[in-house]
Amino acid sequence: MAAPNLAKTTHIYGKTSAAALSTTLTTNLLECPSNKVLKINTIIASNVDGTNAYDLTVSFYDASATTAFALASTVSVPADATLVVLSKESPIYLEEGDQIRGGAGAASDGEIVISYEEISD
Repeated sequence: MAAPNLAKTTHIYGKTSAAALSTTLTTNLLECPSNKVLKINTIIASNVDGTNAYDLTVSFYDASATTAFALASTVSVPADATLVVLSKESPIYLEEGDQIRGGAGAASDGEIVISYEEISD
């Protein structure tokens, strides 16, 4: 199905998704459902380990090209710190089947919050 026409938008829902990061760097963190467009406003990663840094990887998976593109590639997140991977000043859009994927270099150290708008016509 084609992406909704943004000029004919009938519904925009503000949403937030959160996840603990695993060491699988291609974990699907958010996927665009059928007949929708997701406007990704912010992606914020945090390190909940009080002692050690971890390496963060976040990518945009383009379903139509069956290819992932890096948003952050093995970026070190210091202990007890946050990292803004994507901000509202530079949003991206996910079409049907597109995903935000990611993971951490160390298990149980990282968490991620994704703020987005779900748009339909």
